[in-house]
Amino acid sequence: MTKQEAAQQYGAEQIQVLEGLEAVRKRPGMYIGSTGSRGLHHLVYEVVDNSIDEALAGYCSNIKVVIQKDNSIMVEDDGRGMPVDMHPKMKKPAVEVIHTVLHAGGKFGGGGYKVSGGLHGVGASVVNALSTRMEVEIRRNGKVYRQAYEKGKTVTPLEEVGNARKTGSKSTFWPDPEIFDEVEYNYETLQRRMREMAFLNKGVKITLKDEREGQKKEEVFHYEGGIKNYVEYMNSNKDSIHKDIVYFEVSDKDREVEVAMQYTESFSETVLSFANNINTTEGGFHLQGFRAAMTRVFNNYARNNKFLKDKDESLSGEDVREGLTAVISVKLTEPQFEGQTKTKLGNSDMRGFVETATADYVMAFLEENPSQAKSIMERCLKSSRARLAAQKARNTVRRSNFLEGNSMPGKLADCSEKNPEISEIFLVEGDSAGGSAKEGRDRARQAILPLRGKILNVEKARLDRILNSDEIKNMITAFGCGIGSDFDLEKLRYHKIIIMTDADVDGAHIRTLLLTFFYRYMTPLIENGFVYAAQPPLFRVKKGKDIYYTYSDREQEKLLATLAKEKKGKSNKIEIQRYKGLGEMDAEQLWDTTMDFENRTLIQITVEDGAAADEIFTTLMGDKVPPRKKFIEEHAVYATLDI
Repeated sequence: MTKQEAAQQYGAEQIQVLEGLEAVRKRPGMYIGSTGSRGLHHLVYEVVDNSIDEALAGYCSNIKVVIQKDNSIMVEDDGRGMPVDMHPKMKKPAVEVIHTVLHAGGKFGGGGYKVSGGLHGVGASVVNALSTRMEVEIRRNGKVYRQAYEKGKTVTPLEEVGNARKTGSKSTFWPDPEIFDEVEYNYETLQRRMREMAFLNKGVKITLKDEREGQKKEEVFHYEGGIKNYVEYMNSNKDSIHKDIVYFEVSDKDREVEVAMQYTESFSETVLSFANNINTTEGGFHLQGFRAAMTRVFNNYARNNKFLKDKDESLSGEDVREGLTAVISVKLTEPQFEGQTKTKLGNSDMRGFVETATADYVMAFLEENPSQAKSIMERCLKSSRARLAAQKARNTVRRSNFLEGNSMPGKLADCSEKNPEISEIFLVEGDSAGGSAKEGRDRARQAILPLRGKILNVEKARLDRILNSDEIKNMITAFGCGIGSDFDLEKLRYHKIIIMTDADVDGAHIRTLLLTFFYRYMTPLIENGFVYAAQPPLFRVKKGKDIYYTYSDREQEKLLATLAKEKKGKSNKIEIQRYKGLGEMDAEQLWDTTMDFENRTLIQITVEDGAAADEIFTTLMGDKVPPRKKFIEEHAVYATLDI
């Protein structure tokens, strides 16, 4: 077809108009991010957000979320109940408009809500569009009303079905398996989000219940202290250096800020920021204001109280925030979200508002609590000395690289490809496996860096000590993107960093140590999806000329059962080899099972919940033994399962 013929065929009849919620079903990722597990759970958050909006308006105090036996979700609240009267423009009940029309709700300046979260008016309709069925029950005006929808379309009229003494709304939905890759809800994922919502909205009681067979459980999240309790929760596995949590709340006509914070002996900072209950993982002006105030106040206090004796000496933002656990939560009427994932607050006026409030209250706390202030200041000064030592170590690494012609580590077998987007590096446990990987790799695109034993546990060390570790220095040099405050993602030399360790306890430990290092000091690597874990096989099975590889005990049992049923050929003998480590595989086997672009299995490492990640790394890799023992006891059952 010529260009002229193609142009002639492109007319009005080629313009497709999607009616109602068809656009949502056609492009669900535009509305919920993905059709995987993340998007599936996002449906629940959107319905719960509507109930939270009622709580923010002062009309709701109890929310119940139930994973029902058939994996449907029921969300119920004791708010005012969705409006059921006829919408003057749409000529249909308001509840039906809410569920079948995009951008319809009480969140657009019509006086329904002063502050709201969620998808700003598209939540209920999007959930409806992506569900095979959705049912709503409303208690309002002393009556009970019901209506049902299927795939976004109304299937029953709004009906009055009884009398009610209380008010509230109940929504039940069944996610559409035609839309989602999976429709099985994960209790722990919902648990983390419901707990977080209860922390962010003090006084609201959120009940989470699982009614599925073999998984029945129920928890209630209710925190009168709000984000103050959140900081207590996050620091439960850490040693705090001052007893009182610094807390304040400031509001004016159409905005408010709430902050809670406490210092610990940890070497990393855990600062979470939220805007209208949305986790602003990319930060924004509210976080900028908080950080600016903290640096200014601590320097002023240190100088006024002779902690800094040299007039040219000062504390950096890193010094002030090391070991800090803080939650910054702002609420405003017209939030503007920016960034790649729309999780960065763009309201510039929030910087000055948060900075002023933080400066006033933090300075007051330091002046009114001199003994606690002294403990904090000594902590900051210790951090400052370590930072200067780390800077010297960084400069030594840079100078060494420069003098050696910017050379790579001696053990690194680099790839010839210079485009990072199609280059990858394998971090391989042991020299033996490293030798097989170097021999079997695709030399054009795959680099190999063998690691000797277990790297330093960075959870228990400051950056100056970390930079003295040869294995860590080798990784930093090979990656090319720096570390900590010097990190520059644009300089990353490989867009796949693949951890390849033995499929045993020691291998899992090495993988955890590496992930702890990446999460604490190279966080953007994980946030941008550049870190992976390889999946080497556990067994090699040979029957005749046929060779099979299996990756779990369960998979091995299925294979052996299948082979046993097959008609006996020239050879009935089955040879089984269980790999104790990567070093037992020759170059060809390692390529075929673990490195071949077409046949391998890689697990991408992701972090959706920063607080949960911080908690798990602190529990598993920190100094406190009791929390780690408790975690192992609670999760030991999973060690016997192939997951």
